[in-house]
Amino acid sequence: MAEPGNTGLRGLIARCPLISFFTLALALSWIAWTPYILGRNGLGVEPEIAFPEIMGTTQLFGVLPGAYLGPILAAFLVTAAAEGRPGLRRWAGRLLKWKVNWRWYVGSILGVPAALVLTGMALNGGEAHVPGAAVFVALVPGLVLQMVTTGLAEEPGWRDFALPHLQPKFGPLRGTLILGPLWGLWHLPLFFSEWGRWPDVTVWTLVVFIATTTLFSILMTWVFNRSGQSLPIAMLVHTGVNNTISVAWADVFPDAGADDVALVFLISSAIAAAAALIATRGRLGYRPEAVASPSTPAQVSTPGGG
Repeated sequence: MAEPGNTGLRGLIARCPLISFFTLALALSWIAWTPYILGRNGLGVEPEIAFPEIMGTTQLFGVLPGAYLGPILAAFLVTAAAEGRPGLRRWAGRLLKWKVNWRWYVGSILGVPAALVLTGMALNGGEAHVPGAAVFVALVPGLVLQMVTTGLAEEPGWRDFALPHLQPKFGPLRGTLILGPLWGLWHLPLFFSEWGRWPDVTVWTLVVFIATTTLFSILMTWVFNRSGQSLPIAMLVHTGVNNTISVAWADVFPDAGADDVALVFLISSAIAAAAALIATRGRLGYRPEAVASPSTPAQVSTPGGG
């Protein structure tokens, strides 16, 4: 942490790390996304601004730069200013924590698609199509791509920085109920672009999305805590949703529309959140004695607890 007498911008960040992080994360991303939102791929206010289509989408150049300039950069800057090198080592340590029980990998890689497909089948009268071999093959590189784009851009901020700061102060559930809506709010400008299917966006679209990010965050908190604060596992759960929907969904449910997909994600998130809350009695696997606070030296922790 910065010294108590430290003044200026660094002192302000040290005193208000969470406010500093969320402000920077939203501001940096929103500023970077402005050309995408105003250009031909968004509102069309500046039609001469157009982003190239790579792999069937404009998001690689339109969305990804702003994503990288938001949560991960904000987490790095605030951690460096408020906690210095010890804090950066703890932050990077969670990001590089790959050595966890193999069951976490199996559960993350297979459990997320299974939950989504089962929910989709329940809403589709039990019907689903078996995709071709090409889809199963594409799931692997798709997941790798999602890990180094969506996962790496977002989760070092949301789960690796914000959650370890929120839980000691507000507890796991209340901390998650703060993080989830803010995570959803961060996406808000993108709804006015091809990413959000503009102009087919309503207030209900935004309500469903923020409700989903909040409910899904409850599951993410449990996964993060129970895996011993392993960020790669949290990233796999997050990107597993994106990968399943973008690569396989149209083949499994060819008649499903975008609203159907949103409803499936909302319901499956609600079920998973309820299960985690009931099973842990609201503790979501958080054990204060087993993990370090962001401002104290790290301790050895192992998965366990409620």
